[in-house]
Amino acid sequence: MKAAQGDWLVVESAHTGQVCRRGLVLEAHGPDGTAPFLVRWTDDDHESLVFPGADAHVEPDLNVGPDLNTAVADLNTAVADLNTAVAER
Repeated sequence: MKAAQGDWLVVESAHTGQVCRRGLVLEAHGPDGTAPFLVRWTDDDHESLVFPGADAHVEPDLNVGPDLNTAVADLNTAVADLNTAVAER
């Protein structure tokens, strides 16, 4: 798996009803853009060094600019919050 700065790392949920996790790739530390990746997660703004597993994939940066990327990240956070609220009912 390869990624570049600005790409999105998406980790699918292993359980039904749980949301996937999205993170913005800040750096690729492996040779030729391979893992590990420094990722900032959209759900909590936490940064971590990630060795993605089989449940992950990379979505390339669409060169849409920081405003749209921020809007997408905010939307993903809102969806995650909504799913959490529904699960707690």
